[in-house]
Amino acid sequence: MVEISMSNPTSTSSELYWDPIDPALRNDPYPLWKRLRDEAPLYHNERYDFWTLSRYADIERAHKDHGRFSSNHTTTLEMMGPDPIDDTGLFIWLDPPKHTRYRSLVARAFTPRAIGHLEERVRVIAGELLDAGAAKGTFDYVEDFAAVLPPTVISSLLGIPPSDRDYMRRVVDDIFHNEDGVGMMNETSFKANADLREYLIAAMDERRTAPRDDLLSHLVHAEFTDEEGTHRLTPMTAAEFGLMLFTAGSETVARLLGWFGSVLEEHPDQRAELAADRSLIPNTVEELLRFEAPSPVQARWTMEPVDVHGQTIPKDSKVILLTGAAGRDERAYDDPDRFDIHRRFDHHVALGFGLHYCLGAALARLEGRVGIEETLKRFPTWTVDRDQSELLYTSTVRGYLRLPITV
Repeated sequence: MVEISMSNPTSTSSELYWDPIDPALRNDPYPLWKRLRDEAPLYHNERYDFWTLSRYADIERAHKDHGRFSSNHTTTLEMMGPDPIDDTGLFIWLDPPKHTRYRSLVARAFTPRAIGHLEERVRVIAGELLDAGAAKGTFDYVEDFAAVLPPTVISSLLGIPPSDRDYMRRVVDDIFHNEDGVGMMNETSFKANADLREYLIAAMDERRTAPRDDLLSHLVHAEFTDEEGTHRLTPMTAAEFGLMLFTAGSETVARLLGWFGSVLEEHPDQRAELAADRSLIPNTVEELLRFEAPSPVQARWTMEPVDVHGQTIPKDSKVILLTGAAGRDERAYDDPDRFDIHRRFDHHVALGFGLHYCLGAALARLEGRVGIEETLKRFPTWTVDRDQSELLYTSTVRGYLRLPITV
């Protein structure tokens, strides 16, 4: 056993209930998440039989402790089962050594230095999308910009032709389709996953005989070595790899930029500061990630009993790492419910931590920074139509699906 946090023992209140599938929490989960941190920092949900950690220090330690908190049973609550994942291109669901081996296949393409070369391309795409919206005066900041920029960029890296990019984006939307009681374990999501795999398998088949200068070709021809020799990814594993890169490269920044459009409209003084001083934008990206984590929930599987807060999480238990609550933990941040573009802090866990730190973090930060810069360059003020706005809420993702603005 391992003790991952020390504090006074607390018991789960009979009046306290939380689960990540409940749509009632879509608009404002923070009061309940604060209750979890204060009243039940280790919370057990008996209905779905999972445990939850909600304090920053506990979540950071669990991220580091991948030997005991495994990702090998998936990282989404409703998908978790007792059998570990044997092999998949979705390497966020793998533990070392397979995770390390697969991640290394594309890690060089996502280093800060490599991503820096994309800035001008990202800026051009962002500018074209925003100019089209500005010409209309009123447009959907998410549908017409925030949800289009990141998949356009990752599509160009993967080698997806422009004619297919809107299709790919719509399929990803369906992958994150959520239904009450079952989350993403529904027919719409299953079909979207299958459709995207089928598309990527066909695209990679073409690259086996006619490789191109793109990541799909790299995945098809990449080799890795293990104790049994040198191998290439199977067609299905390569397609799953591409699916993960596309979905992860689309969702996080789409929600991040959507939160920018919403949060800064609610803080017009800070928005004016940003418009006047663009040097504040990189720190604003970090504050947004802390304040409104695009992926506020991650799941793990315990490989042995773990003692925390005077209780024991049994071996083979589902554990939720509540990143969204960690970002508002007053034990880690002063006045955490206040959004502040001048806030100074060491780091946050919105992009993960340790072994599973987000592979695309440098790209997400680049797209976030450039998207904000190009927005403020064109219109330093805007108003949000709250009545027509809509939040996306799944067991892993939270952010705007629609955010109409007038500039």
